[in-house]
Amino acid sequence: MDIENLSKNIKTKLLKNSFINNVEIEDKTYLHLNHASHEKNRFHIKLIIYSEELKQISKLNSTKKIYKILDEEIKKYLHSIQILIK
Repeated sequence: MDIENLSKNIKTKLLKNSFINNVEIEDKTYLHLNHASHEKNRFHIKLIIYSEELKQISKLNSTKKIYKILDEEIKKYLHSIQILIK
């Protein structure tokens, strides 16, 4: 899967949840290109998630919710993920 399709899939999955208002995705894969653990077709992304509900709970619990939604993508396609809740 390429980064464009992955981003579309992630955005679609996240926006299906009523507690998420909007999502921005940034490709940060370039930060890992020279790492020994870097694998082709595994990406580093930054998620900027707009959600009043997630802002009201702890960072740990909001991250757990996001990880549960994106479980398959995290296992198959992501090397690293940053999550910012706004």
